[in-house]
Amino acid sequence: MLSYIGRRLALGLFTVWAVSVLAFLIIQLPPGDFATTRLAELAAAGNPSAVYEAERLRAEYGLDQPIFVQYFTWIGQVIQGNLGMSFDWNRPVADVIGDRLLLSMVVSVAAIIFTWAVALPIGVYSAVRRYSVGDYTFTFLGFLGLAIPNFLLALILMYLGFAVFDANVGGLFSPEYESAPWSFAKAWDLLKHLLLPAVVLGMTGTAQLVRIMRANLLDELKKPYVITARAKGLSERRMVAKYPVRVALNPFASSIGFLFPQVVSGAIVVSIVLSLPTVGPLLLRSLQAQDMFLAGAIVLLLGVMTVIGTLISDLVLMWLDPRIRHAR
Repeated sequence: MLSYIGRRLALGLFTVWAVSVLAFLIIQLPPGDFATTRLAELAAAGNPSAVYEAERLRAEYGLDQPIFVQYFTWIGQVIQGNLGMSFDWNRPVADVIGDRLLLSMVVSVAAIIFTWAVALPIGVYSAVRRYSVGDYTFTFLGFLGLAIPNFLLALILMYLGFAVFDANVGGLFSPEYESAPWSFAKAWDLLKHLLLPAVVLGMTGTAQLVRIMRANLLDELKKPYVITARAKGLSERRMVAKYPVRVALNPFASSIGFLFPQVVSGAIVVSIVLSLPTVGPLLLRSLQAQDMFLAGAIVLLLGVMTVIGTLISDLVLMWLDPRIRHAR
């Protein structure tokens, strides 16, 4: 067990390094750099010192150095815990990300909890009550959830909130708490605003896991060990919960590895629509401004989250399914 975790950690570190290299190279692919973008802005504003300012920025941030020198300078700072300076914000990257990363994690966890809490019982019910009215109803709603884009669902719910309930359903805080320091009242206000983004971001994943859970459980219910358990007189509810459901939970555990980064990076449009102060819109802005240190830090953090999520997923799978445990 410990040797397996050690191997996974070593592979995880290599994966994070590879992600850092690829992220840095991809961010450098568009022509020009942050100084070029700033030069165009200053020239459009009629600033006579635009060229001088652009050259000063290149020298200050090392943009005039070869790309491999820029990379090793950046990754050396990251190893020391310094994510560098944001060109666009003119502040340390850690300060720019700040609370946004924490709020992104909170929204991600809320969306995952919603996904599991809804998908698990519905998937089990649809499999056990196959071809019933409830099964057909949940199947229809599941296909509807897969078909509706998250941002469109966000717009619909926002409209209903304003038009029907006369409520402010955008953002994660009430106006009086947006710039207030953290307190119990602010945390409670955050919890009250979490339901809408959790539902919107978790809807697609919920619809997918319902179908996967139903299909896997239907397959397990046909296995010989289920027939044997029924023959021994085990009650249907206890038999289903103790054996086939546990094996059919594997897709839930395996989804941990991609749900965290997917919710963070895949929700940029939803975050913009709902005015969520998360990392997604910040990543979009940094890419548009060619703020390579900020964009690189966010992509690197997404890679780290993927590695951690995959490790947790593998450990949960080993706990759920003894066959995987022995195979290791």
